[in-house]
Amino acid sequence: MKQKSLARWLKAAVIGVGVILIFVYAFVIPAYGASLVSQYPEFSNRYLPWLIFLSVTALPCFCALVLVWKIACSIGRDRSFTEKNAACLKYISLLAGADSAYFFLGNAVLLALNMSHPGILLFSLAFVFAGIAAAICAAALSHLVKKAAALQEQSDLTI
Repeated sequence: MKQKSLARWLKAAVIGVGVILIFVYAFVIPAYGASLVSQYPEFSNRYLPWLIFLSVTALPCFCALVLVWKIACSIGRDRSFTEKNAACLKYISLLAGADSAYFFLGNAVLLALNMSHPGILLFSLAFVFAGIAAAICAAALSHLVKKAAALQEQSDLTI
């Protein structure tokens, strides 16, 4: 696959994930919460804290999408192995790790405040694990891109 083609596919994936995230955070979560409150009015005091908590988890996701877009643009210009891309991947790793920690701690706090159920905390561990796995993968890619950038710089200097 050529550089420009790969960059286009990455940008298409970023747009697709962005559209899905907007749909989920703007429509699915509020609508599902509102339907639960209408069916179970005793849960109405839990709706707003959960809505705010889940909405904050969207911020690192969109920041990571912006960084992936920058990496895709860099790949399209045939600048795949650069310190800038390594830094973007490292920042994506930090965002994924922080979002996973926030999601776990937020679930634990809501459980302690009796606004959640232990089953929800256990179920959310799958999402926390996926976020940590993404953080580890992004950190590993950052390390490899940084090493490749150093090798490419060395290679560019030799005649």
